[in-house]
Amino acid sequence: MQEILKYFDEFSDKQLQQYSALAALYKEWNEKINVISRKDIDSIYLHHVLHSLSIAAITSFQPGQEIIDIGCGGGFPGIPLAIFFPEVRFHLVDSIAKKLTVVNAVCESAGITNVTTQHTRVEQIKDRKFDYAISRAVAPLKDLWQWSKPLLKKSTPHTSEDILANGLICLKGGDLHEEISASLTRPTLYSIYDIFPEPYFKEKFIVYVKK
Repeated sequence: MQEILKYFDEFSDKQLQQYSALAALYKEWNEKINVISRKDIDSIYLHHVLHSLSIAAITSFQPGQEIIDIGCGGGFPGIPLAIFFPEVRFHLVDSIAKKLTVVNAVCESAGITNVTTQHTRVEQIKDRKFDYAISRAVAPLKDLWQWSKPLLKKSTPHTSEDILANGLICLKGGDLHEEISASLTRPTLYSIYDIFPEPYFKEKFIVYVKK
């Protein structure tokens, strides 16, 4: 928890309780269904929760908005962001049902009520639109953009520079030049190490593609 509180301090008691509950819940569920690397489970707040919250450091989702988490796995970045933005609706999608079992159980136990889940491949979703698509290390940017673009609502103008226009926001690492070139997009890159100067975040980036 200290890794989060080092950078964020305006949480309600309920949010603090929810974040505090995550470590024990994921350790318990990871014994049954492996959704987090064994070597990472003891670093869940730095490697998973704070990593997810880097998105909250660059933009503010607005009450009533809808976010789709593509290939959510065990619930990152969706669950930490759902706690951070309790008035925003998060739809977590994965093609592997047992991962969603973990997501649903964690949300129920931690009292997270603004998360829904769907067992499907994202390209099969045809009847919904979202303000943003988020994702972490799921697929190449070219695929993520191809999947998310049809699901994104048109942007409405924002008066604040702290709010990104509708689009795809994904967490990626390493040398991204070839991946970006292949995607035929012109994304904005944010260095997570510049936001959270922890050694773990060197060479990790937020990639944002505007709708």
